[in-house]
Amino acid sequence: MVEKMKLLHITGPKQDIDRVADRYLSRYEIHFENAVSSLSTLTNVRPFVETNVYKDAYAKAKTLLLEFGEEADDDVERLEPQEAAQTVETACALAKEIQSRQEELKTERTGILNLMAQIEPFRKLDYEFKKILTFHFIDFRFGRILRDYYQKLETYFHNTDHALFYQCHSDETYVWGVYFVPQVYSIEVDAVCLSFHFERLYLPDSFEGTPDSAYLAAEEQLKKNEAQADELHLQMHEMLKRHRARIFSAWASLKAYCDNFDIRKLAVCTRPADDGREYYILYGWMSEKDAEAFEKEIAADENVHVIEEAVDRKLSVSPPTRLRNPKIFKPFQMFVEMYGLPAYNEMDPTIFIALTYTLMFGIMFGDVGQGIILAVGGFLLYRLKGINLAAIVSLAGVWSTVFGFLYGSIFGFEEILKPIWMRPMDNIMTTLYLAIGFGMALILVAMVINIINGIRAREPGSIFFSQSGIAGLICYGFCVACIVLFMTGHPIPAAGLIGAAVGIPLIAIMLKEPLSNLLERKRKIFPAGSKIMYFVEALVELFDVVLSYATNSISFVRVGAFALSHAGMMGVVMTLAGYESGSPNWVIIVLGNILVTALEGLVVGIQVLRLEYYEMFSRFYKGTGKPFRAFFGQKNETKRKAG
Repeated sequence: MVEKMKLLHITGPKQDIDRVADRYLSRYEIHFENAVSSLSTLTNVRPFVETNVYKDAYAKAKTLLLEFGEEADDDVERLEPQEAAQTVETACALAKEIQSRQEELKTERTGILNLMAQIEPFRKLDYEFKKILTFHFIDFRFGRILRDYYQKLETYFHNTDHALFYQCHSDETYVWGVYFVPQVYSIEVDAVCLSFHFERLYLPDSFEGTPDSAYLAAEEQLKKNEAQADELHLQMHEMLKRHRARIFSAWASLKAYCDNFDIRKLAVCTRPADDGREYYILYGWMSEKDAEAFEKEIAADENVHVIEEAVDRKLSVSPPTRLRNPKIFKPFQMFVEMYGLPAYNEMDPTIFIALTYTLMFGIMFGDVGQGIILAVGGFLLYRLKGINLAAIVSLAGVWSTVFGFLYGSIFGFEEILKPIWMRPMDNIMTTLYLAIGFGMALILVAMVINIINGIRAREPGSIFFSQSGIAGLICYGFCVACIVLFMTGHPIPAAGLIGAAVGIPLIAIMLKEPLSNLLERKRKIFPAGSKIMYFVEALVELFDVVLSYATNSISFVRVGAFALSHAGMMGVVMTLAGYESGSPNWVIIVLGNILVTALEGLVVGIQVLRLEYYEMFSRFYKGTGKPFRAFFGQKNETKRKAG
């Protein structure tokens, strides 16, 4: 159901807006409209333009809170914004020295890690690096080479007598090492190595000893660095802990100020009067229940004034939509929102889709055992994870179980239970006919809902002349009645009555636009352009309407077809398992049930949703509503009562 809303104009002295937002509005769910655009026709108002001078202080407060590693509570002592900002600055000054040392340690740690990464591949080189640097007649090259080229490089060094390659490390991609060559041959050897894609690496000359001893020394230095960082973090925590209450109060105060400050973007203020006073104006929606409580709460406050605007009149802004449905139907709001939220004056189809979706699912997937698995599994998943789709599957599983008893099927076995109604495979044509009849009934219900929506929206054309309005209801309903009479062996009405009951509504549907204009007393009856072209287009559209009546009805044959296919698929499983032989393969039966439950459950779920959207929603539902977005989030009922 769409919750009833009230449009409120809230006003008071300009300097009082923060107090009102914090003391009153923050306790309620309110959807603000942009007053600047909504009240743009007024000449004595202007945008509420101010600069948030406490934005930086709030950012610093949030940074300080990260040091506590815990959630802050909004319900703490509130400070004035200036006092809160000063508290944050003081805490930041105390923490600045520690933070500066932390940054130094962070930089030092980065350097240590870089050094370790550079020398790690060469740890097997058991020779002091600084001694290598003192070589005068021998050149050296540290580097790495792809494994694909290493064998060629190894062969080259093996066949030459004036160069040596020492392998230090290898992985799946590279081989690391160093080669030594007399200076007189270095250009030649470098060229060959380069042709083999040898990638030269440069080691820092800042470490002492061998690469391995330097790596171990760096590890020790890294441990000391981390210990110092932990000690500084502890010092920071202890320092902040002493000022915890004040910092939390400052954070909460600055957060409230910044949240309230954002309201200014949506407000306007009046131009100064003769006495110099200025007033703010806020413009937003509340539920009727919240609006009543809000007005009662501010009744004694002389600085807050509220004016209600009737929703049933034409407004400059359309009301937002917030759905409120019983808990059992709430998960189905997901399907409605996927299609589009209902407009404020449109009927919420959540309960309709909940009933029809689960019912059709049960008809198409009737099995006691598999239905119970879906019901129990979906329920447990919903309770543990809160997944809406799991709740939908659970409710659909209940109907699957019901129709399983009606069909006499449990895990595909059709000899255990006696059908309460009938077995689909024994009554194929009856099943298909009933499916189409069921679909026709749902289409008629969709037409009735469309008429109700037309009345709510005050659209005479949609009520009387739409293909899903009264004209369509008479035409389609009479055709359905004739089909039912024929199928049950009763005489159908005379041809003249059929022609009148079908022809007149179709003519009304064809002339929907001029008839609607005539009913609404518009000056221009026919649309602009050639009347001949209008009638040609109207005839083509009428043909499409008649065709849609037939195709939409026949589309429901899939409801019966899936009931048959389910029985057929389980029959195949039983045949493969050798059930008729008297000694079935129970592994195949179990795996077959799992496969059918998963695969057919998914397909049936998609097909039912398709029927909902294309065969029913398209007849009565627009889904053009805008969502209700509460500025202050979820209402804190306890906080409001405490206040």
